[in-house]
Amino acid sequence: MPDISVTLPDGTPLTAPEGATVLDVAERIGVRLAAAALAGRIDGRMVDIRTVATDGARIEIITERSPEALELLRHSAAHVMAEAIKQLFPLAKFGIGPAIEDGFYYDIEIDRTFTPEDLGAIEERMRAIVAEEQPFERMVLDKLEAERVFDGQPYKLELIADLPDAEELSAYTSGIFTDLCRGPHVPHTGWIKAFKLMKVAGAYWRGDSTRPMLQRIYGTAWFSEKDLQTYLTRLEEAEKRDHRKLGRELDLFHFDELAGSGLVLYHPKGARVLHELIEWLSADLYERGYQEIRTPHIYKADVWKTSGHWDYYKENMYPFQIDEGEGKEPTDYAVKPMNCPGALLVYRADMRSYRDLPMRLFEFGTVYRHEKSGVVHGLMRARGFTQDDAHIFCTGEQIVPEVKAMLDIVKFIMDTFDFEYTAEVSTRPEKSVGRDEDWDLATKALMTALEEWGLPYQINEGDGAFYGPKIDIKVKDAIGRIWQLSTIQVDFNNPERFDITYRTAGNTDEQPFMLHRAIFGSMERFLGILIEHTAGAFPTWLAPIQAVIIPIADRHLEHCDVVAKRLNKAGVRAEVYAENEPMRVKIAKAQQQKVPYMLVVGDKEIDTDTVGVRERTAGDLGAMALEAFAARVASERP
Repeated sequence: MPDISVTLPDGTPLTAPEGATVLDVAERIGVRLAAAALAGRIDGRMVDIRTVATDGARIEIITERSPEALELLRHSAAHVMAEAIKQLFPLAKFGIGPAIEDGFYYDIEIDRTFTPEDLGAIEERMRAIVAEEQPFERMVLDKLEAERVFDGQPYKLELIADLPDAEELSAYTSGIFTDLCRGPHVPHTGWIKAFKLMKVAGAYWRGDSTRPMLQRIYGTAWFSEKDLQTYLTRLEEAEKRDHRKLGRELDLFHFDELAGSGLVLYHPKGARVLHELIEWLSADLYERGYQEIRTPHIYKADVWKTSGHWDYYKENMYPFQIDEGEGKEPTDYAVKPMNCPGALLVYRADMRSYRDLPMRLFEFGTVYRHEKSGVVHGLMRARGFTQDDAHIFCTGEQIVPEVKAMLDIVKFIMDTFDFEYTAEVSTRPEKSVGRDEDWDLATKALMTALEEWGLPYQINEGDGAFYGPKIDIKVKDAIGRIWQLSTIQVDFNNPERFDITYRTAGNTDEQPFMLHRAIFGSMERFLGILIEHTAGAFPTWLAPIQAVIIPIADRHLEHCDVVAKRLNKAGVRAEVYAENEPMRVKIAKAQQQKVPYMLVVGDKEIDTDTVGVRERTAGDLGAMALEAFAARVASERP
């Protein structure tokens, strides 16, 4: 039998007998690699370990250490869960069961509601299936064969019907369960060593609220019990840090169904935190040459038709009509989902020259978007939110220095809040507008800015906005979660749509580039992330109450009120705990409210005009004069 030649990822050639599988190739490289092999890649395509290698192919072996390994494991775990459900509930109908971030799920229809006891029984049956080390066996089908195999499974039949008639389908069988699936999978169920079923939720079939509601069982899977326990511990910590829970406990904000889903109501403390964030960043932006604008919350439909939102984004907007008077047709308006048209209208209100560029306009603008109820999630995904938007109008040559200046702001903010961060450049999507030369110039400019600034980046092919490429900044919080936060975008679509120009030095009219940037992004989302990052213990400069004054006895209350007034006048946000409670209870209350400082006042403090200072983590700091304490608080402002 003749040999075939394949190439390994490092370029090394390797020969194997004709008909050799990916596993055979792994064995030729080394016995240990073969034992660790989960799957492979043939010319970049993920395949099962038993797939036959082709002559001249480039072969890569996938192991636990590969980036794709966990997704592969979790997809296989979803199949194991489905098999366990089929064993326990033979009449179950199955939807889809993909791997997702940190886990997997499967959508199921049965004639009863799953209970916690059911999840325990499913887990037990999964363990038995894992112990059997059932192989995942692939078969190739045409549509007619697939319809026969999945007879009695209406959701699978619907998926099959949507596929082209000539398309070759694949299915995987493990034990008694067969699923319509592209694959690949781990070699057998024994690889699924550590897993847990997490919860049951409702999910409309194919995300359509007019279709049947299925039950979605979520689970997670890992390569070791240690990794699983680490993940579960992180989930427990995340639950303690949940911004919705802390928002209530710290009296920051709430949501009220009477007001509407996804519309936040800030309490005085939450409003103060937002105020401090906005004032702090605004002061910095003025120093960097930005100018503030304020624009309407509603516009006539003409604005949204010009921008393209009326055609492409209307389903996410809140349109309405205004009666313009007797004999006139009502006029279409909409609440703004974006701030950018306002900046464009400000720019075009006057003739602009190259001497005006770059023009940096910023706005803390509140927008409203019709998010589906299923995705609304506290401050992280709200229907009404404020963005720290800025729009910079500049020439092509100015893109790189302007983006580098934006990256300076990114570093300033991320360092202030102790976030680790990375960058990603998203390139031209398949559906886009604009000239090739503009896309090339803008994309290279973003990459050049990152390289010259010194921030490493990944490429996210085809994920740019339809009107231009972008940089996304992702941050890691205190418990290791990744959040997409800041965005810097190049736009050559809206300047053309709004017909804005500038007069060049050669006395010709040119169209400027428009840079969109939001560093906090949504102020609501940033606040939610910050609450969870700090577990509600804001830095002193941002805390809504920076110090509580605690009288040792009721006779000290009058002096405490004087102390509070003096501190507030000195710029310290202070209040008196005047309740008739023991001092230890008041201290515990302040700790629970995450107040940075507790100031104890008794006879000695009154006599010496001092306060006894306790810091929320360091404990007792001793007596301080009010001026010294105020100076300490002021020094903690970035």
